[in-house]
Amino acid sequence: MELGINTFGDAIFDPQTGRTISHGERLSNLVEEIEMADKVGLDIFTVGEHHREDYAVTSPDVVLAAAASRTKNIRLSSGVTVLSSDDPVRVYERFSTLDGLSGGRAEIMAGRGSFIESFPLFGYDLNDYNELFDEKLDLLLTLQKGGRINWNSNMRASLQDVEIFPKPMQDEIPVWIASGGTPQSAARAAQIGLPLVLAIIGGSPFQFSRVVDFYRQIGAEAGHSGDQLKVGTNSHGFIWDTDQEAKDMFFPAISQSMTNIGRERGWGAYSRDNYERMIEPDGALYIGSPETVAAKIIELKKRMGIDRFTLQTPVGTMPHEQVLRTIELFGTKVAPIVREAVKEMEEK
Repeated sequence: MELGINTFGDAIFDPQTGRTISHGERLSNLVEEIEMADKVGLDIFTVGEHHREDYAVTSPDVVLAAAASRTKNIRLSSGVTVLSSDDPVRVYERFSTLDGLSGGRAEIMAGRGSFIESFPLFGYDLNDYNELFDEKLDLLLTLQKGGRINWNSNMRASLQDVEIFPKPMQDEIPVWIASGGTPQSAARAAQIGLPLVLAIIGGSPFQFSRVVDFYRQIGAEAGHSGDQLKVGTNSHGFIWDTDQEAKDMFFPAISQSMTNIGRERGWGAYSRDNYERMIEPDGALYIGSPETVAAKIIELKKRMGIDRFTLQTPVGTMPHEQVLRTIELFGTKVAPIVREAVKEMEEK
């Protein structure tokens, strides 16, 4: 089971410091966070793409490339690449470049994204949302196979007998599909035989068990092996020495962020009561001491059989030293507990 960190590079008002971090400072801090994750032995670091003032990262591959020269082992992935509003050829070229710079550690997580700003920004019609994703994913997977490409399109220029450079170090750059948990997304990934990542940020993670079972069933019926049908989850969280400290430290930042987003989408303010409910054993937040967070991840593995878990931290903006320490605790305290438990499960 792989363990890692996900971030969107949040750059908003920090309730603890009373200041709003600049995009440049957040990007610099982010590279140090990836370096810390590598140092403490985590498996993967994923960086999201957004085109908004409250997030510093519009080009995950550039950030990951900056981290590639300062890390040795950790895999480097987008989390996600908004494929519908990008060009698959450029995506593949950029991640092939990252693959070379990192010595074969690049991955692509493709999704539609949870915001729509990139569509008008790059001249795409939201009415074409589904068709754009399906066609561009098909092209990306064609490019993944390598060699000379012949590919016809309704949405972009066709490709006739072309080859894409640079060549990656890996035989194929892994492509995961990111989903909010809809059966349609799970079925698409399963039929193609691609690994699936579920964003679980509310309710109970175990609500997604049916989606996972459906995905594996459809994938098996399509003739794909269990090794192909991997499942990952991504959830908000924070780790500190004690449960109470972790709860109290993380709430101001996540409350600020989720209330801001909620205001745009017509939700109510993010309440402490809701926050506390989500920290319970069956809730979607992974917040607490290393032992508490490890126990919650182990239960997720037992009940859903996931292959990868990423902790999204911070949500909102927190002091850089706190973010570095939660990553350190995840790698040095949480990961060993989880890995030992998974080893015991596999031996039974």
